[in-house]
Amino acid sequence: MLKEGDKAPLFKVLTDNGEEFDLAAHQNEKIVLYFYPRADTPGCTVESCEFRDSVKKFESKGVTILGVSPDTTKAQAKFKEKFDLNFTLLADDDKEIANQYFVMKEKNMYGKKVMGVARTTFVIENGTITKIFEKVKPEGHAEEVLATL
Repeated sequence: MLKEGDKAPLFKVLTDNGEEFDLAAHQNEKIVLYFYPRADTPGCTVESCEFRDSVKKFESKGVTILGVSPDTTKAQAKFKEKFDLNFTLLADDDKEIANQYFVMKEKNMYGKKVMGVARTTFVIENGTITKIFEKVKPEGHAEEVLATL
């Protein structure tokens, strides 16, 4: 498990536009890294659209927003375009980042136990995790994160 004060695990992954994103190249930045279970599902759409609508407030605080889900680059690109998302989405289709950040959890889906991404947000400043939001509720989450910055 990661805790506040830990170094953020580094990763390289493809973005929604197929370019490589390397967290190591962003060590001197403030980042909101939010994990969501699946692109274009109701809760994930609410959460992502709230970040979209608040992006100027985050930028005014020098914060970069990154959304991560276990979707393909193509699915992320489609989601971003459909909802006019104005920040980068990361395609963690092999769940490598989700596992590094310990957000793969056992869930109960229609009475069956399955492993999936637990909605979790990390605030990273200068390579260090400064805040972790677990068991995130999509509605109002962007404002909750803003309030802690």
